[in-house]
Amino acid sequence: MQGPLTNQIAVVTGASSGIGKAIAEALGAQGATLCLFGRNVDALQLPAPRVARFTVDLGDELQIRDVAARLQKDLGGVDILIHSAGVFVQDGPDPHADFDLQHRLNVRAPSLLSRELLPALQARHGQIVFINSSVARRSPAGVSHYTETKTALKAFADSLRDEVNSTGVRVLSVFPGRTATPMQAEIHRLEGKEYRPERLLQPEDIASVVIHTLCLPRTAEVTEIDIRPMQKP
Repeated sequence: MQGPLTNQIAVVTGASSGIGKAIAEALGAQGATLCLFGRNVDALQLPAPRVARFTVDLGDELQIRDVAARLQKDLGGVDILIHSAGVFVQDGPDPHADFDLQHRLNVRAPSLLSRELLPALQARHGQIVFINSSVARRSPAGVSHYTETKTALKAFADSLRDEVNSTGVRVLSVFPGRTATPMQAEIHRLEGKEYRPERLLQPEDIASVVIHTLCLPRTAEVTEIDIRPMQKP
């Protein structure tokens, strides 16, 4: 399969469902070789010349370091790194435990994986995409710890971009509004709201924007994208 991303190696976290799955499918359709991280990646059937699947606990630092080393040894490099994995916990009676979990998966994991794969990405003038959240642009009530982690993720992406631009690496942060995913269905349940996915962004909407940006000529760099549902949910 030939496409604008043919012969490029793309790592996607959170590839089992939602936005991560849609991006993985779109990358495969453009000819990329896929390395997928997720809870149920074995079930994915993707149109790609080569697909490697990894069941990784992104809360475990040793597992992240191990899989990053294996990727570089087995594949020889990385061209694209998509951070789509994440966790949402509504503010509850044990805020410190909830914050620790969200910080470990929403901030520390993408930070560590980026650092571990950075030499490979720099060698190929690669691209890093952080799928963030619209909450990083505002601070709604009831999700303070989740918002903290997403704000921290934005700060890390901004700092990393300044650090690696001179080596030819592009860094993009995407801030989607409410998107029709299993996570969003659970958020609606917790909020006591009717879940109407047809009124939300679709994962394929996010994937389309990401793929278009990845394929831009090297004369351009998109640093941030805000995207929200056309209709208010």
